[in-house]
Amino acid sequence: MSRIETYFLLLVVLNLCITAAYVLWNEQHWREEPGKRTGGRIRAAVMLLAPVIGPVFFVAGELARHLLFGQSADLEDVIFSKERVRTHFMADEEQERNVVPIEEALAISDRDSLRTLIMNVVRGDVTDSLGSLALALDSEDTETSHYAASVLRDVLNDFRQHAQKLYRQMQKDGREAGDDACLLIEYMYVVLKQNVFHETEQRTFVDMFEEACELLYEKDYRKLTAQYIEWLCELLLRLKEFGRMHYWCNRSRELYPDALSTYTCYLKMYFTQEKKTEFFRELDRLKASNIVIDRETLELIRTFS
Repeated sequence: MSRIETYFLLLVVLNLCITAAYVLWNEQHWREEPGKRTGGRIRAAVMLLAPVIGPVFFVAGELARHLLFGQSADLEDVIFSKERVRTHFMADEEQERNVVPIEEALAISDRDSLRTLIMNVVRGDVTDSLGSLALALDSEDTETSHYAASVLRDVLNDFRQHAQKLYRQMQKDGREAGDDACLLIEYMYVVLKQNVFHETEQRTFVDMFEEACELLYEKDYRKLTAQYIEWLCELLLRLKEFGRMHYWCNRSRELYPDALSTYTCYLKMYFTQEKKTEFFRELDRLKASNIVIDRETLELIRTFS
C-alpha cells in the first residue's frame, strides 16, 4: 500500500470517527427534540460522504454563528407594552383647506373641482359618508354620479352580505347568540342611520335590528344597552312606526328609568305625533328628575319652556 493510499485510508477512518462522535454527542439532544433528528442525520451523511470538507464546513458555520449572532441583544431602549399607540400623521393642509361639505359642492358649477372632491371622499373610509354620496347620484355631472353610484353599490353590497351573515349566525341560537346580536346591532346602525336604502329594504333591515334587540332582551337583558334601544327608536321613528317605537320606549323605561335616552325617545315620538299633552308631561317629568342633560336636550327644554 502506497503512502498516499495510507493517508487517504487514515483520513477516511478519522472522518468516520468524527461523524460517529457527532452522532453520539447529539443523540440525547435529538431524543429531547425529535424535530431536529432529520436535520442532524443529513449533516452526518454530508460529513461522511464529504471527508474534511463536510466537517470543516459545519464547524466554520457554527463558529460564524456564535461570533456574529451569539451576542445578546441590547433591549434597553425596547419597550414591551400592551398599551395601544396612536400614530399621528401630519395633516395634508392643501387638501384640508379645500374640503367643503358634499351638499355644498354639488351646487358649484366647476365640474373638475366637484370630481376631485368626490375622489378625495371615496379614497378614504366612506362608511360614514353614504348619505352624502347618495345625494351625489342626482348630480348633473354624469361622471360624478357614476363615481358615487359605483362606491355606493360596492359598499351596500358588502353591507348586505355581512349583515345577512351576522344575522344567520345570531339565529343559530348558540351560546354566543347574544354577542352576535350586539355585533349585528353595532354594524347595522352605522349604515341604517344614513337612510340610504329604499323604504322596503330599510324596513327589512330595521326588522332584523329589532329582532336582535328582542333576542338580547330575552337572552341577556344586561347586554341590551340604553343606546341600542335609542338607536332602534330612532330608526323606527324615521319609518313612522309609532306603535313599535312606543313599545321600545316603555321597555327602555323598564330597564333604564334614569337614562336620558329614555326621556328623549318619548319626547321625539310625541313631538313627531304632535301629541302636545303627552310631550309636555314628559318634558316636566324630565325637568323634575336629577338626570344630567346634554346640550341638545337643554336647547329643547329652553325652546318649549
